[in-house]
Amino acid sequence: MNMPEIVGLFFKASLLLFFIFMVVLILTLAERKALARIQQRKGPNRVGFKGILQPFADALKLLTKEDILPASANKQIFWIAPLAVFLPGFLIWVTIPLAKEVVLANLDMGLFYITAISVLSVMGLLMAGWGSANKWAMIGGLRAAGQLISYEIPFIMAILAIGILAQSFNLKEIVDDQARWPFAIKQPLGLFIFLTAGLAELGRTPFDIHHAESEVVGGPFVEYSGAHWSVFYLAEYMNTFTIAVLTVLLFLGGWQSPALPFSGIVQTVASLSWFLIKTALVIWVIFWIRGTYPRLRIDQLMSFGWKILVPASFINIFLTASVLYYALPHWVITVVSLGFLGVTFYFIKKGSLAGHKQDTVTIINSSDIRAQLSNRAEV
Repeated sequence: MNMPEIVGLFFKASLLLFFIFMVVLILTLAERKALARIQQRKGPNRVGFKGILQPFADALKLLTKEDILPASANKQIFWIAPLAVFLPGFLIWVTIPLAKEVVLANLDMGLFYITAISVLSVMGLLMAGWGSANKWAMIGGLRAAGQLISYEIPFIMAILAIGILAQSFNLKEIVDDQARWPFAIKQPLGLFIFLTAGLAELGRTPFDIHHAESEVVGGPFVEYSGAHWSVFYLAEYMNTFTIAVLTVLLFLGGWQSPALPFSGIVQTVASLSWFLIKTALVIWVIFWIRGTYPRLRIDQLMSFGWKILVPASFINIFLTASVLYYALPHWVITVVSLGFLGVTFYFIKKGSLAGHKQDTVTIINSSDIRAQLSNRAEV
């Protein structure tokens, strides 16, 4: 590799890093605005026009805060852990296309590369807990490892089902195969598994158990502050964007579905815009889930992964492979997937995720309370 190629590669990496930084700033503001809307609050509205400069103020605050190192911490592991969480998510973007011509390197084994790199971030969480020399941080790191390893199985199996259906691990070819019908129609069960397992991999509500502040005082990040804590924060929102992008690429047709009748630079701009619109809708669903659902208990989280998602992911793989092997029409996958999806929701609603009966909160109508009070007053 000569010097111009090295300079070009460094420029592309710097441009990608700047793009991710800007995306994270936009997502932090968008999430706060979305949650404020859901919860009937105003949200950030003081810094800049309509609060548009609030993410820059937050970033400046984090960068200028003091970085505190615990006296008994392992310094090397403590400082390396944030990078170990951030770098795998960043390296995934090497092969993720935003449009047909907008990609750093289109790998024939792109899905395999994404699967192999994405599982490395769990080491960073364990390193953060171990290097902090804090028992609560260590508990948070171990809970994170248990959660991520459990949900990596259905996450990877959902990706493999798409590879089987498209007969390719190349992301561009997978998108082109959805020019007529997106794979979400053919594999609704796969979409549910992928998005749900993706949320668990992100550690976002309702799967934010490993840094549940009410239980483990902030999880593996409890001893971090300032710029190093902001790297964990950056990685979370970067990975949120990554999961949304992969959902669009694998299930919603990417820049296809429908195919745009343009060519040249107009085709590239229109495809990129259409792709980002789909991604924004998926991100809104992720924010909506956070503003709607409460956090799961640790037993519910693990039961949901092993009793629901893992069996469903193997059923999805077997169904897809069987339909292709016996040359059956693809609508068979859709019909059977919808049936299994209905069974999945039935078990979720039935509440069979925990092995024993749990006391729950009973919601009483206000009119019933007033009637009880009036009856007591009459007595």
